[in-house]
Amino acid sequence: MISDRLLQLVRCPDCGGRLGGRPPGLVCESCSRPFATDPDFLVLHPGITFAEQTKYLDAALHADARHERVTPPLLGARIRNDVLRSFLAPGPGDAVIDLGCGSGRTLVWNAGLGAYQAGIDVSPYFAREARAQADLVLGDLRRLPFAAGAFTKASALDVFEHLSRDALAGVLAEIARVLAPGGALFVYSHVRKNSRLAGGLRQINRLARWMERRGLVDLSRERLRKSDHLNPLADIPDLESAVAGAGFRIERIRYYTPLVGGFVENILVRAGEHWLAKRAAARVAAGGGGAGRDAAVRDVRAAVKRRAGESGPAYWGLRAVTWIMKIDLVLFGRVRSGPYFALLRHLPAEGGAP
Repeated sequence: MISDRLLQLVRCPDCGGRLGGRPPGLVCESCSRPFATDPDFLVLHPGITFAEQTKYLDAALHADARHERVTPPLLGARIRNDVLRSFLAPGPGDAVIDLGCGSGRTLVWNAGLGAYQAGIDVSPYFAREARAQADLVLGDLRRLPFAAGAFTKASALDVFEHLSRDALAGVLAEIARVLAPGGALFVYSHVRKNSRLAGGLRQINRLARWMERRGLVDLSRERLRKSDHLNPLADIPDLESAVAGAGFRIERIRYYTPLVGGFVENILVRAGEHWLAKRAAARVAAGGGGAGRDAAVRDVRAAVKRRAGESGPAYWGLRAVTWIMKIDLVLFGRVRSGPYFALLRHLPAEGGAP
C-alpha cells in the first residue's frame, strides 16, 4: 500500500528533495526527476547504478514463488522474529523501517504491535499480504529515499553479510541519517570468526551435501541465495569498530549457532521439500506433461505453506519443533560465535544533532 504518511517521509534518492504529486506520478521538487510508482509500492531507485548487486534480483531465486504468500512465523523465522520483538520492542509511537525487507513478511507479522512500519528492498518480490497491508518502497539501501530522522527504529535481517566493506559503511551511514538521535537498529547477521560450536554445523552441512549427491535433497536454491555473501566483518570487535564509525554502539548482543535448527532446516525440511517436489514432478510426467513440471512443484510447495499456516496438526507440529529449536539460544546464546543478534543504539553527535 502507499499511505499518506509514507508520502510525507520519502525523499528523492538523488538529491534529497521532497517529492511532489500523487501516485502514480511523483516528481522531485528540487531536481525535477520523475518517479513512476506501482499501485502497491513506491519505486525510488537512485539514478546511479551500483556495480555491487545482490543475487536477490535474480528471478531464479524466486522461481518457486515462496515469496508470494505470508504464513505464520515458524522454525528459524519465528526465532528471528521473537528476538527482534524482544530487542527492538516496536510499539505505539515508533516509526520502524525494515531494511532489506524481502517479501515483507516481518512487516505483516508485526503489524499488530502498534508501530508505524515501512519496508524497503532492492527487489520487487513482495508478498500479497505485504502489498495490501504495509508501506513498501523499491529502492537501494545505499541511497535511502527517506527524510533525515524519519524513523525511531530500524531492522536489518540477513543484510550485512551481502555487502562489501565499503557498501556496509555507506549503508550504516544512511541508516544513521534516517534514524532519529537515540534510535535503535536491530541486526541479524554474522561475522567470519566462529566458535568451536560451528564445527557441529559444518558436519550438518556436510551431511546435507552427501544427501544431495544421492538425490535426497536439493540445495541449489540455498547455494544461489548465499552465492553473493561477502562477509565483510572479521569478528565482533570488527563489528564494533564498523558500527562506531557510523555513530552506533552495540547495546545488546546474543549469539546464535543453530545446531538443532541447522539439522531441522538443512536436513529434515529440505528432505521433505524435495520428496514433495519429486512427487509433484512424477505426477506431471505420468500425465504426459512436461512444461507444467515447475508449476506443479510450485503448487505443491504453496499447498504445504498453506497447510502449515492453518491451525491444524502440521502447524502445531511445526510450533513444537520451533520451541525445540530455541534450545540453541538457551544453551549457546552467550558463546561468542559468527551468527549474532544485536541491538545498535544511534548516538547523538556532540551538540545534539544526529
